[in-house]
Amino acid sequence: MLDHVIKGATVVDGTGVPAFVADVGIRDGRIAVVGTVTEESRTSEDARGLVLAPGFVDPHTHYDAQLFWDPYATPSLNHGVTTVAAGNCGFTLAPLKPEDADYTRRMMSKVEGMSLVALEEGAPWSWRGFGEYLDALEGRIAVNAGFMVGHCALRRYVMGADAVGGQPNAEQLAAIVGLLHEAMDAGAWGFSTTQSSTHSDGDGQPVASRHARPEELLALSRAVGEHEGTQIEAIVAGCLDQFSDAEIDLFVEMSAVAGRPLNWNVLTVDAAVPERVPRQLFASERARKAGGRVVALTMPILTPMNMSLGTFCALNLIPGWGPILSLPVPERIARLREPDVRAEMLRNANSKEAGVFRRLANFGRYVIGDTYSVANEGLTGRVVKDIAEERGQEPFECLVEICAADELRTVLWPMPSDNDPASWALRAETWQHEDVLLGGSDAGAHLDRMCGAPYTTRFIGDCLRGRKLVGLEQAVKMLTDDPARLFGLRERGQVREGWHADLVLFDPERIDAGKATLLHDLPGDSPRLDSKAIGITAVWVNGVEAIRGDVVSGSVPGRVLRSGRDTRTVSTR
Repeated sequence: MLDHVIKGATVVDGTGVPAFVADVGIRDGRIAVVGTVTEESRTSEDARGLVLAPGFVDPHTHYDAQLFWDPYATPSLNHGVTTVAAGNCGFTLAPLKPEDADYTRRMMSKVEGMSLVALEEGAPWSWRGFGEYLDALEGRIAVNAGFMVGHCALRRYVMGADAVGGQPNAEQLAAIVGLLHEAMDAGAWGFSTTQSSTHSDGDGQPVASRHARPEELLALSRAVGEHEGTQIEAIVAGCLDQFSDAEIDLFVEMSAVAGRPLNWNVLTVDAAVPERVPRQLFASERARKAGGRVVALTMPILTPMNMSLGTFCALNLIPGWGPILSLPVPERIARLREPDVRAEMLRNANSKEAGVFRRLANFGRYVIGDTYSVANEGLTGRVVKDIAEERGQEPFECLVEICAADELRTVLWPMPSDNDPASWALRAETWQHEDVLLGGSDAGAHLDRMCGAPYTTRFIGDCLRGRKLVGLEQAVKMLTDDPARLFGLRERGQVREGWHADLVLFDPERIDAGKATLLHDLPGDSPRLDSKAIGITAVWVNGVEAIRGDVVSGSVPGRVLRSGRDTRTVSTR
């Protein structure tokens, strides 16, 4: 007897072949039948007019901590994501010595925008080894989750405070490599690291992995190649704009010595900077010639990210802005009101050195979000340029005065500069490259700043009823089988008999994502942005219903996916 039958669905199976109408039967967590079901089942439903697809795979998340207080990985699961890759950017919660827990929490709070209170109250922090961390999640999550092991945690465990600023001696390097081997023996998907200039710890210092030299990174990469079903994920400064020659060399060497794919996040596509895409993908061309593979992640939607002059955000990363925006609020306001200071800040924001952050420099295109003072009543939703013209001010001066009235608590939403037809055409072209993969949501991080998790439903809605840059079958493949194949997931990513029943059923006339709204539902009433899923009928994880009508079922059918057992080695050739 089957456990459940989905009758008469339009099946988009993840392979890219044309959609077809079929019944799909589930038994013991697997897809038992794709076709005409004649066998009896415990339950069934009529899915005529609905699309049944494999569960979506998000290749870049930071759910490492959130899964302890939110086993449903919301809102990703609501939007059809059944498998997440976490432990990215060199940041993981294990391995961990007890005395380093506070440092790790403060680092994660700073570098990934996680609530410090939620980190302190929401996770048990009861592990030391990476295997113990994975065991702590086993059997209590509603999504499938795989984890890289972070370079920062490896360095901190072996070198202590010297991990920031120091170099390991031969014995310490051997211990760091040994810890990585232990983590992969326990099921880590591989190794993640960052050399990005934007990544600083809770003390404002460059995170531990930023101090690593190429020989250390290559030693760790070689270790990855000794384990089945493993990967590398890496971030460098050039990921935000354009790679240097040295960064391309590093990526190529890391992938080639490991004999494993290396993915990086995130490829920004903007027709105003036409040289960026070919420069970034040159790393992929070089890697293939050297026997490696370098894969760029890119988002198929524009993910709004809010800004603030009151709390740490991307504005702090503009050259010369950090010292001003780190002052106490009264002093910060006073400095921001000085014309010379504002002029210098604008020069810095528009300079070549600002790189990709130049996108944030058009302050007239900011939209005012939440406000907190009588002086700012009625400004929410308005564009700064319009307000500035009414007041006879320059846009940045106007923005500063609005924020000052709220004691810098004002929420600011920059309008994207790359929402033009030429940029969307370039994106559609870029998506066809063999070393470009859709994803990069950062779900689980920057919780009150951005909400990238709904990219799946928003992208499919856009393909069906919006720009229609790719067809439905191709869109589903890009969200399911493509990432599943990159990570070597065993028997996931397709609607196929015998494969795991990770499935999403949706209404093609309605599928979309709702507007991002601020909730206070994290431990300690900490805030996060959420987005309702529209048109998602149901989501199954390992054959068990996890979502019905955007509401979690209460079941926790997800699994910790471990390298080797749940992933196979992906050839770089």
